[in-house]
Amino acid sequence: YRDKDRAVIMVKDNGIGIKTEDMKMIFRPFFTTKEKGSGLGLPLVRKYLLHLGGDIEIVSEYKKGCEVRVYLPVF
Repeated sequence: YRDKDRAVIMVKDNGIGIKTEDMKMIFRPFFTTKEKGSGLGLPLVRKYLLHLGGDIEIVSEYKKGCEVRVYLPVF
């Protein structure tokens, strides 16, 4: 949807969610809870979005799911 001068892409699931203590770390490079993860996915996504003038927001409740909002400028 469009919110003033930006487009918002929202994805919501009802999966396991993210633990409260992990939420502080999810955008830090090399932080991962996955056995084979690199911990670079979310930090790189955020870096590229900020470079484009956008941002990313994640709201999660552990064991109830997660909502991700990607904000991009509309020209």
